[in-house]
Amino acid sequence: MPDTDIPRDGSLDATLDLLRDGYGFISKRCWRLGSDVFATRLMLRPAICMQGEEAARVFYEPGRFTRRRALPPNTLALLQDWGSVATLDGEAHRHRKAMVLSLMTPDAIRRLGDLFEEQWRARLPAWERMDRIVLADETQRILTWAVCAWAGVPLGEPEAEKRTRELAAMFEGAGSVGPRNWRGLALRARTERWARGLIGRVRDGSLAVPEDRALAVIARHRDRNGELLSVKTAGVELINILRPTVAVERFITFAALALHQHPDCREPARTDDAYRAMFVQEVRRLYPFFPIVAGRVLKPFDWRGHRFAEGAWVILDLHGTDHDPRLWKDPDRFRPDRFRQRDDSPYDLIPQGGGDHHLNHRCPGEWATIELMTRAVRLLTAAMTYEVPAQDLTIDTGRMPAVPKSRFVIAGVRAVS
Repeated sequence: MPDTDIPRDGSLDATLDLLRDGYGFISKRCWRLGSDVFATRLMLRPAICMQGEEAARVFYEPGRFTRRRALPPNTLALLQDWGSVATLDGEAHRHRKAMVLSLMTPDAIRRLGDLFEEQWRARLPAWERMDRIVLADETQRILTWAVCAWAGVPLGEPEAEKRTRELAAMFEGAGSVGPRNWRGLALRARTERWARGLIGRVRDGSLAVPEDRALAVIARHRDRNGELLSVKTAGVELINILRPTVAVERFITFAALALHQHPDCREPARTDDAYRAMFVQEVRRLYPFFPIVAGRVLKPFDWRGHRFAEGAWVILDLHGTDHDPRLWKDPDRFRPDRFRQRDDSPYDLIPQGGGDHHLNHRCPGEWATIELMTRAVRLLTAAMTYEVPAQDLTIDTGRMPAVPKSRFVIAGVRAVS
């Protein structure tokens, strides 16, 4: 029989440590224990934490884990919600995931990028008149406009501000406890009513939407049993297209921060498409997005002499794997050229999950994220000039998802034709 005694971190309950250490919680303990896996307790429940490329391969083995009961209810409600594709397994998951992936064709992603760039350029005259621009907040508004137009969702000017606040509050509050989380939940309830109304209007014919738009595809999708999704579930899936796209703001804000902190990157990022692609990947690797992903064991298995029992709660360290010195030389340094000659692996660069997009729960919007980031870097370097005034750019790694404290302020914006 394998040794079932997984190393323990020694704490009675590590919940407060997780909230305090945030992105470093798992990796610090792994290095201290000399193990890629350890057992602890979180929210008074037994948990197994793991990190590294091999751990990611184990975690993303098809059919090994389920996302059901893997997240605290409040976090699940804000990030995925019950009945969404992320909570399905097996053939049900693959069938629903195929619907989502059908929206992520190269042409569709380029169209999303075009809409984003169009909205960004449209804001430049207003930015030129403003004394200061909080880039994170402005980018959330631009992304909301762009993804709603892309998805076929009608959005008027007053409503756009409301939807931006709601969609942003969901991911802003997902990794917290207390007021930020409660605000996200309260605003999500309003968003769900709105999304269900859109689905109903498409189905009764009162809202005409092109058939290839996300709103129409989701409203008309039939699960494996041939039944239309319930209006509630269809609304959830629509939100799960809109909200993650608005969350790309965080990567774009960090890209702007990287350009500021590493000014030698600006010129090659402006002129060299290949370098710009490497720059985007290094931002995704280095800067903190969502730190972890969790699952419940579906079928018992052994790894490194340890038994993982059915129902065990397992948490994979995404951020720690992206900073693993065994995978990344000088992992805490910003070095885009590390991607110049690199064999791609679906298990070492995993800011949005690992494995196969079609078979696993890896984020289906990853390609759209890269497209939007690439557009933003080009806009920041080639379409405008600006100053970065003195501000607090500290990143609190206990805050999930993290953001520079000032949310990155720019001033003196001038459009470049």
